Amino acid sequence: MSWDLLVDRADLTRTAIVQVPTPELVQGQALVRVDRVGMTANNVTYAVFGDAMHYWDFFPAEPPWGRVPLWGFGEVEASTVAEVAVGTRVYGYFPTSSHLVVQPDRVIPRGFRDASPHRQHLPSPYNGLTTTTHDPAYDAAREDLQVLYRPLFMTSFMLADFLADNAFFGATTVVLSSASSKTSYGAAFLVQGKVRTIGLTSPANLAFTQGLGCYDEVLTYDRVTSLGKDKTVYVDVAGDAVLRRTVHEHLGDDLVHSAVVGAAHHDAAPDSGGLPPGARPTFFFAPDQMRKRYDDWGPAGVEDAHAEAWKRFVPVVEGWVDVVVGSGAEGLRADWLETLAGATRPRIGHVLQL
Repeated sequence: MSWDLLVDRADLTRTAIVQVPTPELVQGQALVRVDRVGMTANNVTYAVFGDAMHYWDFFPAEPPWGRVPLWGFGEVEASTVAEVAVGTRVYGYFPTSSHLVVQPDRVIPRGFRDASPHRQHLPSPYNGLTTTTHDPAYDAAREDLQVLYRPLFMTSFMLADFLADNAFFGATTVVLSSASSKTSYGAAFLVQGKVRTIGLTSPANLAFTQGLGCYDEVLTYDRVTSLGKDKTVYVDVAGDAVLRRTVHEHLGDDLVHSAVVGAAHHDAAPDSGGLPPGARPTFFFAPDQMRKRYDDWGPAGVEDAHAEAWKRFVPVVEGWVDVVVGSGAEGLRADWLETLAGATRPRIGHVLQL
């Protein structure tokens, strides 16, 4: 038997673990056993924006349930596709489940695309599975760091590239909320030295965030109005609408771009006051910038540029995280609920061996 961890799409705290028959394959399919995955605030973002951004559509479940997308490693357990061998280890996008049926297409040594019909309307960067044997960013000794950081770092990488590609919208300062989060400090690391970076964080995470060394300044949320009136880009990883309005009202016309990236503070109070002053908040969707760079550089060029940046980042980030490894469906559920509640300390990285 296989299993699914299901989450109520209307109440993300309500979960169920259900036993299901291991899928039988038809010609053209392969079965991947989900092996080692990470649980971060990024997964909460997928659930919070699950309907608006179609994240629930990747791994369908019977309403009212959903399967939260995860990033990590899997192994091909069975295959009807000659080019996809049993035992192949792949990195990619997986459900909160023990297994995933894929329909491999465009198979090359670097990996393949899942051409399952229900995924064809979804962003293509999420549909690729990369073989570890031909992955320029893969390091077997650092799999856990890849599980935790690689999807977030790809967002950080594309965000930093988007800002640089637009000459930082003429700004001299980039302010990032949820500055202790992996997405925020990955982006800050990449733009460091190109523009002034200021991190916003809670008092509890202040010392940790200051200790990272990738921000020029770190402020607690209650000091937002002490921000200087420079031309500024605001990167909203917290997803806190009230905080966003405070930043907008304080900076006014000096706020030249406002990017909404995540929902780390998904349970924050809503803002019912209409559009705030300054630049209109715009959702940053990493696959959009990735598609642009695919056109500019080609897919291999994007992967190689990301791998080069990753190799600069990973030796540094090793000193910033303590990996905690859980196991099985119950471990996955416990880590989901802890992460959803925002109870994970910033130094902790949750990895699950399924």
